[in-house]
Amino acid sequence: MKLRLYLETTIPSYLVSKPSRDLITAAHQQITHQWWETRLQDFEVYISQFVLDEAGAGDADMAAKRLALLDAFSLLDTTPEALDLARTLIKRGAIPPRKATDAAHIAVATVHHMQFLMTWNCTHLANAEILTQIQATCAGLGYTVPIVCTPEELLGGQDEPMA
Repeated sequence: MKLRLYLETTIPSYLVSKPSRDLITAAHQQITHQWWETRLQDFEVYISQFVLDEAGAGDADMAAKRLALLDAFSLLDTTPEALDLARTLIKRGAIPPRKATDAAHIAVATVHHMQFLMTWNCTHLANAEILTQIQATCAGLGYTVPIVCTPEELLGGQDEPMA
C-alpha cells in the first residue's frame, strides 16, 4: 500500500519555474525534479483547494503549468474540522495570522490522516521550532500531524552515482 502524501504548493512551483541563479533555490529545484521523476509513483498524492488556489495565482502561463501538474491528484475536502484546526493553530500562535493558508495546509493534511506533507516552505511548515508548536497543539486536540518534509527527505535513501 502506498504512503499518503499531501503536496503543498511550493512543489509544483519549483517544478515549473525557470532555473534559478540562486544556488540554494537551484538545488531545491533540481532535487524536486529528481523526486518527481524517481519517487512520485511511490506515493498516493493528495492536494487541497488551498493548493489549487495558490497554484492558480500569479502569472497566467505559470499558473496554468502548475495547475496542469496538479490535475492528476485527488482533492481532499476542506472540512469544518480542518478549518477549526487551522483557526486553532493560528489562535495558539503556532502559525502567524498572516499565514493562514499555511495553517490550512497543516490542518487539511492532519484531519485527513496524511502520512507526509511535502513542502519547500521552511519558514512556517518544514521548520523544527514551529513544528514543535504545531505538534503540541494538534496532540492536545487528539490529532497526529503528518511528517512535514522536503522532497530531499523522501528520496528514499537512493545513492547518487560516484563521479
